[in-house]
Amino acid sequence: MKKAFLGLTALILSLAISGCNQLTQYSISEQEVNQALAKHNNYEKDIGVAGLVNAHILLTNLSSQIGREEPDRVTLSGNAKINVSSLFGPQQADMQLKMKAQPVFDAQQGAIFLRDLEIVDAQVQPEKMATIIKSLTPYLNQSLKSYFNQKPAYVLSVDRSKGEALAKKLAKGLEVKPGELIIPFTE
Repeated sequence: MKKAFLGLTALILSLAISGCNQLTQYSISEQEVNQALAKHNNYEKDIGVAGLVNAHILLTNLSSQIGREEPDRVTLSGNAKINVSSLFGPQQADMQLKMKAQPVFDAQQGAIFLRDLEIVDAQVQPEKMATIIKSLTPYLNQSLKSYFNQKPAYVLSVDRSKGEALAKKLAKGLEVKPGELIIPFTE
């Protein structure tokens, strides 16, 4: 009877462990990444070509889609309010941005960065501003790329959960799955 009980206990324990990925990895959902990206809302930057056109850009409403459109990539969307000063006087425009980036885990900082960010689509309103704004897009792209190369999109914290504390300590990389980032504890 005792052997049967121990055998049953061992079976239940092994099933529980095999079904529990918390021992081998930590998962960060799209929603958690979007909450962290909210800290990057209101990114402001002045860009342009001196003497010709200058623009003040305010980026808001950042959100992510992880691994859905392209494997191993994060797609970001956001709004940019742009105040332009040029030879034609002050003007305003709104942009709907779509960007793609490569999520990379930095083990030393316990942080996920969005590297090599690239604007893949930009819709401009009003349309009459499209030509001016399109000429500024490469400067905006470089500015955002530099910003996200330096500022993490998500930082692991030992205070949020035991799983996250374990991830910060044992993480060995990053995997991108549709809707989530997986941080494995072993290679």
